[in-house]
Amino acid sequence: MSLSSILIWVFGCSLLCCGVLYCISRKLDQRNERLSYGYEASPQHIRSEIKKWISSFLLRSYAIFIKISISRYYLMKVRSRLAILHLYDEFRLRRQTMKVSYILVCSFGAVIAILVILNPSVMFLMTLLLTAVVIHGLLLEGYVNRVEHKLLKQMLQSMSAIRHAYHRHGMIADAIDEAGETAGEEMSRHAYRIHEALTDTTPDEALEKYYETAPNRFLKAFAGISRLVMEFGDRKSKERGSLYLRGIASLTGEIQLDLLRRTKLDYLLKGLNFIALIPIFFAKPVEVWARHNFPLMDQFYLSKAGMVVKIGLFVIILFCYILLQKLKGEEETSYRVDLQKIRWESKVYKWLIVRKAVYYFSPKPASASYDRIRNLLRDSNQTILFEWLQIRRLVMFLASVLFTISLCTVLHLQSRVWIMNEPPASYTFFGTLSDEDAVIAKEDATMDTEIMKELGMSDRSTNEEVTKAANYAMTENQKRLTKEQIKGAVLRVMSKLDRWNNEYVKWWEVLLSLLAGVMGYQIPVWVLMFQKKIRLMDMKHEVYQYQTVIAVLRELERISVEEILEWIHTYAVIFKVPIQKCLLHFGHGGEEALKQLKDEVALEEFKNIVDKLLLANEKITVAQAFDDLDSEMAYHFEQRRIDYEKSLDVKSNLGRMIGFTPMYCLVFAYLVIPLIWMSFKQMDFYFDQIQNL
Repeated sequence: MSLSSILIWVFGCSLLCCGVLYCISRKLDQRNERLSYGYEASPQHIRSEIKKWISSFLLRSYAIFIKISISRYYLMKVRSRLAILHLYDEFRLRRQTMKVSYILVCSFGAVIAILVILNPSVMFLMTLLLTAVVIHGLLLEGYVNRVEHKLLKQMLQSMSAIRHAYHRHGMIADAIDEAGETAGEEMSRHAYRIHEALTDTTPDEALEKYYETAPNRFLKAFAGISRLVMEFGDRKSKERGSLYLRGIASLTGEIQLDLLRRTKLDYLLKGLNFIALIPIFFAKPVEVWARHNFPLMDQFYLSKAGMVVKIGLFVIILFCYILLQKLKGEEETSYRVDLQKIRWESKVYKWLIVRKAVYYFSPKPASASYDRIRNLLRDSNQTILFEWLQIRRLVMFLASVLFTISLCTVLHLQSRVWIMNEPPASYTFFGTLSDEDAVIAKEDATMDTEIMKELGMSDRSTNEEVTKAANYAMTENQKRLTKEQIKGAVLRVMSKLDRWNNEYVKWWEVLLSLLAGVMGYQIPVWVLMFQKKIRLMDMKHEVYQYQTVIAVLRELERISVEEILEWIHTYAVIFKVPIQKCLLHFGHGGEEALKQLKDEVALEEFKNIVDKLLLANEKITVAQAFDDLDSEMAYHFEQRRIDYEKSLDVKSNLGRMIGFTPMYCLVFAYLVIPLIWMSFKQMDFYFDQIQNL
């Protein structure tokens, strides 16, 4: 670091210290004024004042930054992730948005500043910014998951309180209201919202609004069970007890299973995220140590191979961190109906050239590829058109090709700069060069650059032309060399000219960029396949919720299949459209409508429910059709428990392997392999010396 930079840092630290001291002095003066009036604030009063000041500061910050376009986009992105947890308190949502934003921005800003000071490089800065953007989103997701985990714990306590209150009062709404008074902060808000919806003049509409904002499926199921029992009454028997309490017990078991899975997964993957990020902080110290003790290592770290290794190391670190976050992520998603909004693809598709490109590169309608992608869009519940997906794929193709070509071009340009400033090969392979040798090496590199520029950077220069240019450069620099030194300089310059002119984009690099484009072209389809897998879990969870609702409805006398479909449609999210179509056609033929519903949905668990509804619609009662529902629900519960255990074992093994991969890459790819490369270079140098004896 230069002297001017040090002085700037000292000046900035001095200003900061002055500001801190001024604030402290102001606080002391205010305290003395209070003491002079015979008043001294208690610790509780001081804490209360500090909380008020922080709350006011966060709200004012939100009001200021929301007016700025750049910060507004960022704040709305953070707010959208936190809104589902603090939807019913606008001021709390604003405070949490600013609190999380300040913590993330300040943390990432400080880390990036420290790393850039240690390694002042534009490429390194761009890599850090890209990494920060990805990790920022993952940390925000992690924060939301922790709050959801806390909400599930509070739900367990509330379920127990609701059972006891229901035993005392026998009234569902009063039991929920009483349990909400003793529940945690997160759960109490949802308890009050459910109580308001159940006691509303139009409870079905109020519950429909609550379902759209509920943070998890357990709260939806609890609200639905409470509404059903309030509508049709509780069914109590000596053998099985209260129907409402049985539903709560089943829901409690589901919550306990999910909590155990989350807790065990957090324990198995604990600390692996930090281990995966450690190589970012140690990459530069390892490089400095290697270049300080092995001068020949400069040729590797500053070459194309060294740059590719650096970029690859950061990509591996970023990729491993993302995989670890995905492993720790939840297997279910809070699926919600996508709001209709104007997409950028629809605007781009209006251009004539884009429509022609989409038509040319799209598979023909009714072809196997076309049907496969259409089914994938349907199964992943994407509301975009097929043409919009093709626009995404074409954009990813062009972006991947341009990025790869640009990267190759930058590497070639950087290699040319290194070749121009490359010092002569040294006899010193270990330790550092002396000051005198370093000065001589720098002078030789400068003279080589002058000779190369004198020759016009042409690799067709003959030995005589290079010798003539070398003599001219020595005359200009008033430097005298022996014949052997001149011969070595000529060979060195010719080698540099040959390597300098060989630094251009090769045909295989163009082929590599096209291959990267093909991979980028497939990325949107791979994302859809992943979303399809995630949606499969959502579909199964929704079917389990249907089974819970049907377990209550089958106890009711004279319940019809159409009424069951209407109640299921009330709680449906993923299957809402097929069930709605079935209800519309049910009056013209219930059997045909149910068969059509069965054909539209591919999930086997949902088809089993439709088969039983078909039986109940034709020959037997609803209670008889679903007489084995309890054993079926118990089977599915045990099956999920076994699946969770298998998933935890797989994730723990993968997590350990992925977490330590960046460390292995740092040691081997960034240190061991360069040392092996240096050893081969040293052997080549010794062989050349032996041949010249």
